[in-house]
Amino acid sequence: MLNEIKKDAQARMAKSIEALRHDLTKLRTGRATTALVDHLKVNYYGSDMPLTQVASVTVTDARSLTISPWEKQMVSAVEKAILASDLGLTPNTAGTVIRINIPALTEERRRELSKHVHGEGENSKIAIRNIRRDANQQVKDLLKEKEITEDEERQTQDEIQKLTDKAIKDVDEVVKAKEQELMSV
Repeated sequence: MLNEIKKDAQARMAKSIEALRHDLTKLRTGRATTALVDHLKVNYYGSDMPLTQVASVTVTDARSLTISPWEKQMVSAVEKAILASDLGLTPNTAGTVIRINIPALTEERRRELSKHVHGEGENSKIAIRNIRRDANQQVKDLLKEKEITEDEERQTQDEIQKLTDKAIKDVDEVVKAKEQELMSV
């Protein structure tokens, strides 16, 4: 019973960290990466499809992406999706190929993005602490129902705290790595 609570808490904390990593891949760092446009949805014959299902996305060099839609009539739909996104990028179309040039980030924009990264990291830490609170509450409920002893409760709460500390350390590492990536010119 206690092992299940610990495993559940650990799995949920790992998912929080993974969600943070996924969210941070969408941040533009001045370098081209296919993750910038992975989340875009394109109107494909009346339904929204992920960009990766209607076109191939490749990194041509450090500052540009090339998108090649599989159908010629999809070029304008892909362009519209890029323009409507929150990326702030302008597509250049040459026939059936769409090129996106990624401008270098200014110092001010880097600092803004760095603050955003810290905010996302803080949100992940809050989620992890909420998971800890839920797990500890489950343990306290078991104690109330006299299914476990006070010693087992204390030991389990200590183990949950160790899991929490490790997860928060992992969040700090992810945030620090992203910040270094942002600040490198």
